[in-house]
Amino acid sequence: MARRFAKRFYKSRAWEVARAAVIERQHGLCADCLANGELTPIAEVHHIRPLTPKNITDPNVTVSLDNLVGLCRNCHIERHKHMGTFKGAIKP
Repeated sequence: MARRFAKRFYKSRAWEVARAAVIERQHGLCADCLANGELTPIAEVHHIRPLTPKNITDPNVTVSLDNLVGLCRNCHIERHKHMGTFKGAIKP
């Protein structure tokens, strides 16, 4: 679920364009599942370098395709658990 400071960003046109570009780049398939030989559709786009109140206006973090990866819901949760940033259910 988007944190309060990021909610406006996730409704922006810039995010919609970046998200669509990630899905197209990955042909709609979860990167982590694909690396394991599985074909699972992307459900969420993950920021590799997490968004913070300090970087929410930095396009190199927010919409750079180098900082974004498409994941299925389970892989997204696993990434956040590994990062120590999982705080319960992540909503689509």
